[in-house]
Amino acid sequence: MANPAEPLTMAGAFVEDAEAQARFLARRRYLAWRRRLLPVAAVILFLLLWWQAVEQFDIKPFIAPSPVAVAQVLSDRFGILMSNLLPTAIEAVLGFLLGNFAAVSLATAFVWRKTMEEALFPIAVMVNTIPVVAKAPILVLLLGNGMEPKIAIAAIICFFPTLVNMTRGLRDVRSEQLELMRVLSATPTEVFMRIRVPNALPYLFSALKIAASTAVIGAIVGEWIGSTKGIGALIIQSTYNFDSPLLYATIVVGSTFSALFFGVISITERYVLRWNVTQQN
Repeated sequence: MANPAEPLTMAGAFVEDAEAQARFLARRRYLAWRRRLLPVAAVILFLLLWWQAVEQFDIKPFIAPSPVAVAQVLSDRFGILMSNLLPTAIEAVLGFLLGNFAAVSLATAFVWRKTMEEALFPIAVMVNTIPVVAKAPILVLLLGNGMEPKIAIAAIICFFPTLVNMTRGLRDVRSEQLELMRVLSATPTEVFMRIRVPNALPYLFSALKIAASTAVIGAIVGEWIGSTKGIGALIIQSTYNFDSPLLYATIVVGSTFSALFFGVISITERYVLRWNVTQQN
């Protein structure tokens, strides 16, 4: 004989599950909005403190302009700022692509041939230890005063973090996975494409997010050496002219582009690594 209480029990369980699901979704929405709003609130607070400090302590404009003066320059000289941002953006993006392509290719070679890593990795470390301001004049002498040395500097800065992360990602594979592929008589190429590459992608995107910011820094530093156009050149010109509002506005434009570049890589990471549990959580 059926127990009449069982339908009621099952209905109660469904109600509890629905309530728990609703609480879970509400919590996720709250956390998502908090992640969006907290940075905005922090930026607004920083600008208010900056503005109050300039007003209260009567700081001279050529030392530290107020946010209002910087915003005025951003509006009045927007065309000049964008025309100087364009070459810097081209140099940063091309350097990013070139440096990371070279790093991924060399990391792949390191995994296939251990002797190549033993021979070339110390050279990569040595090149990475040279300060950027020391590399820039050398590359200008070698490549001329066009965009080529700036692209090369951005590429060199991006190269080493990606090389280290990609090599580790390709190598840091569980022995059980490799044993399973051997049991299945997989070829080295199949092991590489099905095991090593998916395992290396989270490492790669971690490096790419770092490289997205450092590529912009490399392009700007490269423009400090004998360049007449670009964010770096505009920073030098406004510094020598004691035009602090323009200097700060130029820094804001360069930082905004760097943040947008970082955001593009982060969005791409979420799309590519949807299979990764850590990314979903």
